[in-house]
Amino acid sequence: MNVECISFHGVDICVVLGDITEMEVDAIVNPANSLMLMGGGVAAAIKRKGGDVIEVEARKKAPVPVGEAIATSAGRLKAKYVIHSPTMPRPAMRTTLDAVYKATKAALRLADKLDVSTIAFPGMGTGVGGLDYYDAAKTMLKAIREHITTKSKLKKIYLVAIDVKAYEKFLKALKELENKP
Repeated sequence: MNVECISFHGVDICVVLGDITEMEVDAIVNPANSLMLMGGGVAAAIKRKGGDVIEVEARKKAPVPVGEAIATSAGRLKAKYVIHSPTMPRPAMRTTLDAVYKATKAALRLADKLDVSTIAFPGMGTGVGGLDYYDAAKTMLKAIREHITTKSKLKKIYLVAIDVKAYEKFLKALKELENKP
């Protein structure tokens, strides 16, 4: 597994090439839709590997607006929680970088409330949302940077890239963060 990390305000931020459903972390993030329907992309992979119980729990808390997040159990996954943070109101919509920023911030806030120390994010908005991996990663890292400069319980944050193309773009955004003052 390819992993590259930087330390920022005492938090390790890492880019990983791999499958988010295989991550051994406290929480994984689902870039959900507000209705909590888990029919495609990362959501479908989480449901397939973790079990229908995840979607059943999430649907009970729907609708969840963009900018808010909910947590469910993680079923058969190695994580303790799935944090569902909508990047779009309805399934299979295009999304925006602003929605990705809000969804990332919401997931981080909820992670702190849950006393999570390790969390894994996929590319938020990069599937059906239609956003470029690099643009999404830059936006996610902006939200992460702002969050951990306040006070966070997080110790390690993973950006999990599904393929080499995503990995290279996530890594480029991470290196730019490392070189920022």
